[in-house]
Amino acid sequence: MDTNILLESGTNELEILEFVVSGNYYGINVAKIREIVIYNELTPIPNAHPFVEGAFSTRGETISIVNLARCLGMEESTNPRTDMFLITNFNECNTGFHVHGVVGIHRVNWSAIIKPDSMVNSASSSVATGIVNFDGKLVILLDFEKIVADISPEIGIKLSDVDKLGKRKQCTAPIIYAEDSQLLSKMIFDGLTKAGYINLIPTNNGLELWEILQRYKEEGNVLDKVACVVTDIEMPQMDGHRLLRLIRADQELKGIPVIIFSSLINEEMKRKGERLGADAQLSKNEFGEFIEKLDELILNIEESI
Repeated sequence: MDTNILLESGTNELEILEFVVSGNYYGINVAKIREIVIYNELTPIPNAHPFVEGAFSTRGETISIVNLARCLGMEESTNPRTDMFLITNFNECNTGFHVHGVVGIHRVNWSAIIKPDSMVNSASSSVATGIVNFDGKLVILLDFEKIVADISPEIGIKLSDVDKLGKRKQCTAPIIYAEDSQLLSKMIFDGLTKAGYINLIPTNNGLELWEILQRYKEEGNVLDKVACVVTDIEMPQMDGHRLLRLIRADQELKGIPVIIFSSLINEEMKRKGERLGADAQLSKNEFGEFIEKLDELILNIEESI
């Protein structure tokens, strides 16, 4: 799917594909879409998760299809032959989602996306990551990572990867990270703690992290309080690429190592991250490799002191 998406990196913009499920409007970052295909007859998968409707073959590959209406607890399609499949790619996994129609693509700034409040969003159950207003119509951005992880827990952050790294020492180097998902933020916190990193500063998005860096600068001790920045890419208010661009443009901050830790690590995103000066880019299903890279960067800092 070629959408000519955001050739310039770090603009704090994204393109959202708006689609329909049971008459309701939802959105997904176009960067997660591999292609959109018309409805195909599906082959049922024995003993599959209840949300998995079946599978079909395309371009020599078998794709599992999640019935999004069923997943959201809504009325399923009465005429599926007019529906569509959104074929996504994130965390190095291809998954299809059965939707009831596609509306179009909108280019928006992350600052226009509102984080759902606690009345509609809880870390354990919500699949809403943001709300955006398109000409008076509210469109809910769905947490496709959480949907897939609930169906197939081995896809995504695996804290068991830490056990494979063997016995570890505690490290007091201060790590600040940005992750808008409450669930994933807690998993990152638990995983880093398990790996021995005990001086952690979690933030909800790039803007919040940036404001903390600015406060540390004013206090005159930013390099003492931040040894490494870890950031997701997709986040309301300010995304990870914009955050990285600002850090590298700041004379006091530009030497701080930055790791992009995101489900959107594909070739295009890697090129963007490299142009912006990321020290490392890892997918969220590479938690062990992420810890090893963090170890390497922290060790390099300690040796240079």
